[in-house]
Amino acid sequence: MASASVNDNSHSFGQEHKQPGETRTLIVIAVTAVMMGVEITTGIIFGSMALLADGLHMASHAAALSITALAYVYARRHAHDTRFSFGTGKVNALGGFTGAVLLAVFALMMAVESTVRLVNPVEIAFNQAIFVAVIGLVVNVLSMFILGSHKSHGHGHHGHDQNLRSAYLHVLADALTSFLAIFALLAAKYFGLVWMDPVMGIIGAVLVSRWSVGLLRSSGRILLDHQAPEEILHKLRNTIEALPDTRVDDLHVWAIGPGMYAAILSVAARNPESPAYYKQLLTCELNLVHVSIEVIKAR
Repeated sequence: MASASVNDNSHSFGQEHKQPGETRTLIVIAVTAVMMGVEITTGIIFGSMALLADGLHMASHAAALSITALAYVYARRHAHDTRFSFGTGKVNALGGFTGAVLLAVFALMMAVESTVRLVNPVEIAFNQAIFVAVIGLVVNVLSMFILGSHKSHGHGHHGHDQNLRSAYLHVLADALTSFLAIFALLAAKYFGLVWMDPVMGIIGAVLVSRWSVGLLRSSGRILLDHQAPEEILHKLRNTIEALPDTRVDDLHVWAIGPGMYAAILSVAARNPESPAYYKQLLTCELNLVHVSIEVIKAR
């Protein structure tokens, strides 16, 4: 029987490098912080509760985005810390999971506030509220463009970045809230449909909740060492078992960072080769950065 861990000596797996999502997130935080400051300041000066409330709402999302940025920085600075057996890649998933929890909290707050306003309608300063919603929509669309929607939800390397996906969903939630608010406020102002405002708030809360659940599931699977996608397992097993009289008896493949996987497998062969031989058969398309192979002689 032969057994070996076939990989580079370093266990940082590239986490010491600045990730693409880190710079984007910092830019979005800066944009959000500036808008937050402007809205809170003008809200106090002009006595506008609508401006002040939206400014405080942006402050809560700036805090959530700061957690995303902190996860990137922590993962990079501790990439070579030997206390992390497989590097700090999972800090990315932890940041995404935390962001998903905050999204769920925001959705609950939206639902509660909207329900209260549906039961006890309040007077709305339409012009100010519409102005705030339009500015908020513009800022959040800009933030979505900076973060890059196609990379946050794609199936490529960046599609695995749960931290970046969390940041994107936060600004998407804000953009949706602003869009629904504009629609409801215009309906209330010109057609007297005041009930549309809280109803749109409830609809928005439901959609944000669904996004939160999706992110909780995807990031939770990584944190709990869920098996890699079936496509990767299938390709790995087929590659090894394509050899004569060779089978994979045991196979574990799990994510250790954005788009990166570790694998432990047991290969049984009538004429066994070295672990390094089987490792070189595995293509880079599988994104395996750490492979441990046990080789036994089949009976």
